Amino acid sequence: MSQDIRFDLTQKEVPQAWYNLAADLPEPLPPPLHPGTKQPVTPEMMTAIFPENLVMQEMSTERWIEIPEPVREVYALWRPTPLLRAVRLERALQTPAHIYYKYEGVSPAGSHKPNTSVPQAYYNKIAGTKRLSTETGAGQWGSSLAFACELFGLDCVVYMVKVSFLSKPYRKLLMQTWGAEVHASPTEHTDFGKKMLQEDPDCPGSLGIAISEAIEDTVKHPGTKYSLGSVLNHVCLHQSVIGQEAIKQMELAGEAPDVIIGCVGGGSNFAGLAFPFIQQKLVAKKPYRIVAVEPESCASLTKGELRYDFGDTAEMTPLLMMYTLGHRFMPPKIHAGGLRYHGMAPTVSHVKKLGLIDAVAYPQTRVFEAAVLFARTEGLVPAPEPSHAIAAVIDEAIKCREEGQQKVILFNLCGHGLLDLAAYDTYLSGNLKDGQG
Repeated sequence: MSQDIRFDLTQKEVPQAWYNLAADLPEPLPPPLHPGTKQPVTPEMMTAIFPENLVMQEMSTERWIEIPEPVREVYALWRPTPLLRAVRLERALQTPAHIYYKYEGVSPAGSHKPNTSVPQAYYNKIAGTKRLSTETGAGQWGSSLAFACELFGLDCVVYMVKVSFLSKPYRKLLMQTWGAEVHASPTEHTDFGKKMLQEDPDCPGSLGIAISEAIEDTVKHPGTKYSLGSVLNHVCLHQSVIGQEAIKQMELAGEAPDVIIGCVGGGSNFAGLAFPFIQQKLVAKKPYRIVAVEPESCASLTKGELRYDFGDTAEMTPLLMMYTLGHRFMPPKIHAGGLRYHGMAPTVSHVKKLGLIDAVAYPQTRVFEAAVLFARTEGLVPAPEPSHAIAAVIDEAIKCREEGQQKVILFNLCGHGLLDLAAYDTYLSGNLKDGQG
């Protein structure tokens, strides 16, 4: 039976290079702007918080960027990740659709995030960085960067959004196990954190606030650089290993996806799966329908504006052209902490503007209903973030049943939910409300 539902590659088939969508876009990305002059930022401006080697990747338009061998050696701990067919979910839905998922929860940190934390730590190490500062929402990114910093001998400090710091204590402990220093954001450790606490002592925090604190920490500490887990071009680039592997694995399965689905917060795991397929859509004219799924209470693609905005609350970052709810937006305390971000990756925003992807939004209760059905059929307990994708997959499969269509659906299960069981407890006890923690 397992032979029919799992499609594996060998370690030799882990991608040799990252794919850069910027090389194939029919219209170039609008450049990031300096917050003061409103002129395009230069590489020299960005090296204040990022190492030069990652700045070059951020601004690159090369189609393929070789993956360094030390990074591939670490990738070999969990890559290639499996592609599985959700046969039991198909049966439960009585759908003629074939449902496949790329499972990124097998990484040491339990999510897709090490795909970029490992190269970011490596490039910082060879550039002479001693310490990395970052933010995290649900803790997937913070734990992944802590893991990578430990491997490459870097110190790591994480500003974790307070609502997640309190509700997801085991992610904090995972970071500390890997040697990171973790603070609940907003904190008393930065000027901006103090300002936010003065305005609201009970402030639950947001990714925008945590980013501001992490950047302030970076510029105040010599030998420190900033590391971001989503949104930026080089982060989406590193995640492209997901889609590259999925293309080969779908070929092993003898099928091609009609619909490709991923959850979106900042956009990195969606980009990782979707961008290699978008290349095929652009270059080979493949007729894929690609869908980004976001939380209804923090829906930048479906409710936001496409305009230049800051990536953080304190207005310290360059201005990015993206779908945004406004950098002052305070998201509700939903359990999908990794999706509580006001903006969307510029590359994801751009392909949405060009009509290459669609976007939908789901309320939290619907998402957990889908997550529990998936867990009870497939056995894996998904994180709240990819459960948004599962909700959309289920609706698509039901539509196939009602219309008698046998479509092939592919989605990215970007992380397990074993450290999110408090959220499941809230749902299973009947206490979960849309837009609340």
